[in-house]
Amino acid sequence: MDGIDEIFQKQVIALRRAIFATKSVKDDNFPCQIEERLFLGSLGAAHNKSALKDLNITHILTVGNFMKPADPNDFACKTIDVPDREDFDIRKYFGECFDFIDDAKKTGGSVLVHCFMGRSRSVTIIVAYLMKPPHSMSLSKALEYVQSKRPVAAPNSGFMLQLQDYEKILRGTLAFM
Repeated sequence: MDGIDEIFQKQVIALRRAIFATKSVKDDNFPCQIEERLFLGSLGAAHNKSALKDLNITHILTVGNFMKPADPNDFACKTIDVPDREDFDIRKYFGECFDFIDDAKKTGGSVLVHCFMGRSRSVTIIVAYLMKPPHSMSLSKALEYVQSKRPVAAPNSGFMLQLQDYEKILRGTLAFM
């Protein structure tokens, strides 16, 4: 009987987390401007069509798994299938994401980069984007800057290690793997 109680307790905890996450995303529905034409947010922000239109957001980059584009008929959308797990190699998508962001800016539009909560995966992409030229920010400066715009920004520990390696690559002290 104890095994069944433990399984039930774990399911209740998982359900509570899901309800909390869903409520948080619903309440967190406005994109945060990181810089001119670059925004960061949650799934809720990606589905706030009126705010996206008001901010001249023309492109939506979804960095997450099991998420469909908000409105592919009204926005240029790209989805990168990335789970929020410490052992997942998000670096392999940096170039593809950077190209999408740059293409949006070159066309005069703006881009929203989002994941489910707008905390880890999307933040990792934006921090890495700010680390590369022409911004060339250090990891600590880029993360601090993003957190000043979106205080909940917190890449998971595995993504932080990858950002540290990316910083070494940019400085030329580590070969790209």
